[in-house]
Amino acid sequence: GASFELGHPAGRPLPAYEAGAHIDVHLPGGYTRTYSLARAPQAGAAPARYLIGVKREPASRGGSAALHERVRAGDLLPIGSPRNTFPLHASARHHLLLAGGIGLTPLLAMAQQLAAEGAAFTLCVFARSRALLPFADELAALGPAVRLHLDDPAAPEKLDLRALLAPPAPAPGTHLYLCGPAGFMQAALDAARHWDEDRIHLEYFAPPTQAGGAAEDQPFVLRLARRGIEVPVPADASAVDALHDLGIDVPTSCAQGVCGTCVVPWTAGEPEHRDHCLSATERRHKLALCCSRAKSAVLEVDL
Repeated sequence: GASFELGHPAGRPLPAYEAGAHIDVHLPGGYTRTYSLARAPQAGAAPARYLIGVKREPASRGGSAALHERVRAGDLLPIGSPRNTFPLHASARHHLLLAGGIGLTPLLAMAQQLAAEGAAFTLCVFARSRALLPFADELAALGPAVRLHLDDPAAPEKLDLRALLAPPAPAPGTHLYLCGPAGFMQAALDAARHWDEDRIHLEYFAPPTQAGGAAEDQPFVLRLARRGIEVPVPADASAVDALHDLGIDVPTSCAQGVCGTCVVPWTAGEPEHRDHCLSATERRHKLALCCSRAKSAVLEVDL
């Protein structure tokens, strides 16, 4: 993997953000990819640089390959403004951050922000070896709040994921934050089944693979509350597709329910949530238009 620092070509300050945020990066070859910001913002100061970490994927769909092979220092890359679907929760008494591999990027920024605020946190990092440990210097600077699990048999650092998350129930006020590959995420969620859903916060880099075949989708009507119109959504199209066909622009990025770009409030009906970016609490009043469908005949959204 590699890290990339992004700055304004004229040296101007960049838009502010909070730990856990991500940006869209438009890459050579026409690719757009979403990357988490891996450095905590300084309180009261506009950022001069954004830092992202990108793993070199052997089976890259184009994003990581474009950054590693085609981007050089001084190149101009269009980027989007920061968005945050994975924020820290101020009400938490303790923050337990679990990172798998390059999933460390948003959690590192969170840990740095919590350390600067004097808040209670533990950052557990799971990696293959010390040589492949991302942002090793930044982790060392965080001191004893960081715990490592290295798969390398010769490495003494080992953590038991189930022991970290298993019963008895976590201390009151502890919130769990997870980011990493699909297998790591599923193992952590399996170990944390007894946790309150409202205290588990997830950031996926790609949607998890669904087991078995999906049932055939049904058409529904999307009612736009503010516009006062109804939009038929066919069985073989998404709500975003149907809106785009009418000339109604809905910003999207991943189109897989991961990044949160197309999240909007819903106000009536019964959605069928298929996203991987909203918490159970958020799903009570929000949905991701790119992938969600409706269990009811009509679904009303605040658009």
